[in-house]
Amino acid sequence: MIYLDTSVALAQLLTEERQPPSHLWTQELVSSRLLEYEIITRINARGLTGTHTEAALRLLGFVSILELAPPILERNLKPFPVPVRTLDAIHLASMVFLESGRQQVQLASYDERLNSAAVALGFHLWPDLDTD
Repeated sequence: MIYLDTSVALAQLLTEERQPPSHLWTQELVSSRLLEYEIITRINARGLTGTHTEAALRLLGFVSILELAPPILERNLKPFPVPVRTLDAIHLASMVFLESGRQQVQLASYDERLNSAAVALGFHLWPDLDTD
């Protein structure tokens, strides 16, 4: 199972220089409901609602969404092994929740701080993502 971070989703949607490989979208993808909020907020902020909302909703259709349930939010209140930003903490807490259910989770992210925090928690990064 691959936990999809917003940085990868936005790279795909906004056709950034760095793009995830096409076979990512054939994998079992999961993310927090936060993914939807972050994507739509960025689209709105860039004034791309008319041109990118439909593509964003299609992309989200490839992802199983994990709700911001109390166990995830409670984990968010505990310390992490490295300092993390608030939204990253929610993503990490979601990954911890999935792994507590005996799911093998890898992270697909272009965010180096999130990657470092995930590795500090014992997660593996999805190896097919070019993070250079």
